[in-house]
Amino acid sequence: MIDRHRLATLRADEERRFVETHPRSQALAKEAGDSLLAGVPMPWMTRWAGSFPVFVERAQGARLVDVDGVEYVDLCLGDTGAMTGHALPAVAEAVSRRAQQGITTMLPSDDALWVSQELARRFGLPQWQFAMTATDANRFVLRFARHITGRPRIAVMDWCYHGTVDETFATLEGDRVVPRPGLLGPPVDVAQTTAVLPFNDVGALERRLSQGDVACLLMEPALTNIGIVLPDAGYSDAVREITRKHGVLLVIDETHTLCAGPGGATAAWGLEPDLLVVGKPIAGGVPLAAYGMTTEVADRLREPMLGHEIDVAGVGGTLTANALALAAARAALSTSLREEDFAVAVPLADRFTEGVSEVIERHGLPWNVQRLGCRAEYWFCPPPRNGAEAAAAMDDELEGFLHLWSLNRGVLLTPFHNMALFSPHHTSADVDRHTEVFGEAVRALAG
Repeated sequence: MIDRHRLATLRADEERRFVETHPRSQALAKEAGDSLLAGVPMPWMTRWAGSFPVFVERAQGARLVDVDGVEYVDLCLGDTGAMTGHALPAVAEAVSRRAQQGITTMLPSDDALWVSQELARRFGLPQWQFAMTATDANRFVLRFARHITGRPRIAVMDWCYHGTVDETFATLEGDRVVPRPGLLGPPVDVAQTTAVLPFNDVGALERRLSQGDVACLLMEPALTNIGIVLPDAGYSDAVREITRKHGVLLVIDETHTLCAGPGGATAAWGLEPDLLVVGKPIAGGVPLAAYGMTTEVADRLREPMLGHEIDVAGVGGTLTANALALAAARAALSTSLREEDFAVAVPLADRFTEGVSEVIERHGLPWNVQRLGCRAEYWFCPPPRNGAEAAAAMDDELEGFLHLWSLNRGVLLTPFHNMALFSPHHTSADVDRHTEVFGEAVRALAG
């Protein structure tokens, strides 16, 4: 059991230390309140540990330096957006060169061909389109799935995450589909648009899809935004068999699970999706996402894609597939996220997992740490089998303390969960520093 009084005292001490060492960030945060809603340019930035966000000055490789000159080992990497490592020279050069030749024209560039061919090689799907973000890509894919099948609903996993797609902010409350806690202004009742399924529950999947109203199942191969919840042995195969049996398109969202390897879990585990979405790091930090599909799906979309009204069909966007983003993606995929990069990053994540596990076992805590490729995360319960079990173990006070303790000692973790992501730019010393800091925090809690 965690002594809550001790936890609160330690957190207050860390808050004082944070304020004392970040005067410039504090001043900028105060000034930001005058012109930025909630004092940040994007709402999630309010979730960082500390009474105000740290303002960044620069980031390179696996290091980040804030405006107060404090340097961090960055285990967040922009919550996967910088999984390649920060400021890749090849991407910086490609962006500079392309910016001088025209950033966006709403015309294709030859980089679009190279990137689509590379994605086809990595993921095994032959036809591709681009989007600004994985959220957009997921929206487009859901629209395509409803068009192809003529069915009104989609299905997702309980406590899933697929960006800010309205239909996916749905959870289970008993047998009822309800909006996910915290959702602002849902446009319609999610129970009318979405079926929700417990991860790793083959029987529930069979029963729900047999009703015949689901166009597609949108899922991650492993849950990643509620801790890491891995599939049971045989679960992925069962999902594919059941979706095919009931004529439901299988959409795999690899935006986070790209950590499993150059072709994500799809290539690593031999998955066979009908459509696939990937985003965040594929352009080295420049906004870009992509979605691929089988020849069968592409054939059914070709007629509307060539139709006169495709510009008002609810897919695409003026800045989508711009020349700058595709030049960045070509540079990023040519020089990062390759087999040789994962050969460095994955063992570091494994070392992180071993270090955290040793601390947990030493103190007899009922916590766990899971790894998926070059991504690892600890959670405050035994290994969960589904999102609901993981959600039940959330502990905002404990998590906030551990994050702030780490930040105050030069280690940056991902806000709103306990994820550490590794790139080829990290070192064993970086991993060991986190293990040391994490061990100190747990010892302080234990008294």
